[in-house]
Amino acid sequence: MKRFFLKTLIAAVAVSAMGLATAQDIKSRTIKFATQNPKGHPLVTGAEKFAELVSARSGGKLKVNVFAGGVLGGDAQNISALQGGTLEMMVMNSGILANVLKEFSVFDFPFMFANAQEADAVVDGPFGKMMHDRLDAKGIHGLAYWELGFRNITNGKRPINKVEDIAGLKLRVIPNAINVDWVTALGANPTPMAFPEVYGALENKAIDGQENPFTVVEANKLYEVQKHLAVTNHQYNPQSLIISKKFWDTLSADEKKIIADAGVEAAKFQRGVSREQAGAALDSLKKHGMQVTEFNAAELAKFREKLKPVIDKHAAIAGVDVVNALQAELAKLRK
Repeated sequence: MKRFFLKTLIAAVAVSAMGLATAQDIKSRTIKFATQNPKGHPLVTGAEKFAELVSARSGGKLKVNVFAGGVLGGDAQNISALQGGTLEMMVMNSGILANVLKEFSVFDFPFMFANAQEADAVVDGPFGKMMHDRLDAKGIHGLAYWELGFRNITNGKRPINKVEDIAGLKLRVIPNAINVDWVTALGANPTPMAFPEVYGALENKAIDGQENPFTVVEANKLYEVQKHLAVTNHQYNPQSLIISKKFWDTLSADEKKIIADAGVEAAKFQRGVSREQAGAALDSLKKHGMQVTEFNAAELAKFREKLKPVIDKHAAIAGVDVVNALQAELAKLRK
């Protein structure tokens, strides 16, 4: 009798569980996910983790296809496709979104974050949410922040030991105004360019150098066309995980929850991978023959001083309310 009762109870629990699963409103959908970096880069690893989580939690109904290496075009083309609804998702440098909403230039301010933990607290808190919420009006819905990391300068001409060594170099920059301005402020020649074009431009010597985190330089084999690496840590780049608002609005509440939760969970995973790989990437770049230099404290102070007018100019462009909100968050963290 007890055995019969136990079997009946187990069966009832199973039926109940099945009922909960089938109650979820999930349709079979395929999601195209674009990223500029190649397979093996932390952003692609994060995208693959995201795809795995979404598939598992939707019972395989939501399938995320990751298109790495910029095969669907540069960021500008991808943003346009996202707004138009022909591309469902992408992860990209938050600062590039300034081309859509000027306030996002605040994420490209030089020397804004002292360390990665400070950046995490800001983007995961009220400030980060406020910024992503503003994208809805532009046909984009923000889900979470991943990371590219701290940026450093490479070039094929000469070692950079002091700020003056940057002058005269033709440097590729992310195509937005603040990056053009800070490179100009250092006496270098900024060349805005979509990332998939960078390797060829360096190889053909159309440009002298570029600036990116160690992982990007290593994953894209820029050491093949660049000899010198200066550890400047001049910018920290959060990456916005974004989804087409047109597509988002077609999703059920259950589907939205699966995608949103997976984005946040994948963010923690991706940042961990990024930070683990940064040190390994620097070691790899040295082994591939890159000559690495570092700024001393006096040179870093000079670097910051030269960029103050750029920050002042773009604070006015980004909006005083946004800049004050960010600085208030940073002030709380630094108490």
